[in-house]
Amino acid sequence: MFKVWDRLLLFIYSLAIVVASAFVVAAALGAFSMEWLTQVVDQTTGDYRPLQIGVIVVAAVLILISLRFLVLSVGRLNTTAPTINQRTEHGDIQISIETVENLALKAASRSKGVKDLRARVRVAEAGLHITIRAFVDGEGSIPTLSEDMQRTVSQQIEETTGIPVSDVTVYIANVTQAPTTFKSRVE
Repeated sequence: MFKVWDRLLLFIYSLAIVVASAFVVAAALGAFSMEWLTQVVDQTTGDYRPLQIGVIVVAAVLILISLRFLVLSVGRLNTTAPTINQRTEHGDIQISIETVENLALKAASRSKGVKDLRARVRVAEAGLHITIRAFVDGEGSIPTLSEDMQRTVSQQIEETTGIPVSDVTVYIANVTQAPTTFKSRVE
């Protein structure tokens, strides 16, 4: 939700900056008469209240958006990679999600006939949800291969990390084509 909100704010902010920059460039190139610019400035600082209120509101919104982006830029410096935290009798253990993904890829690659593996790990209350995306060579049974991969990945992750795996989803993206070899004939 916040990412969508921040993207909307960034779009509005960028649009406002583009419009303001275009106005400044046009004014510097002499696209507006000096009398008109003087009149706009006089109305903004003078007694024309609707224009003053509009300018103040737009400026306040841009300042708030700028502050939001400033906080986001400073706050993101301190972020660390997402981890899975476990408490043992000797202290805390932190295992990065990337480590678990690499373990899942290593275990899945043991299955015969798979290529171009990708893994994604999500943490839930019931355990880890692991999604494996793979290309297969199509030589064997895809359901058998998938079940073997699910069992291998689940066992490897649980044995290595001690974290329960709630499910392993295998997504077969496509069947790879083996390169055809041509025998040349010599006459």
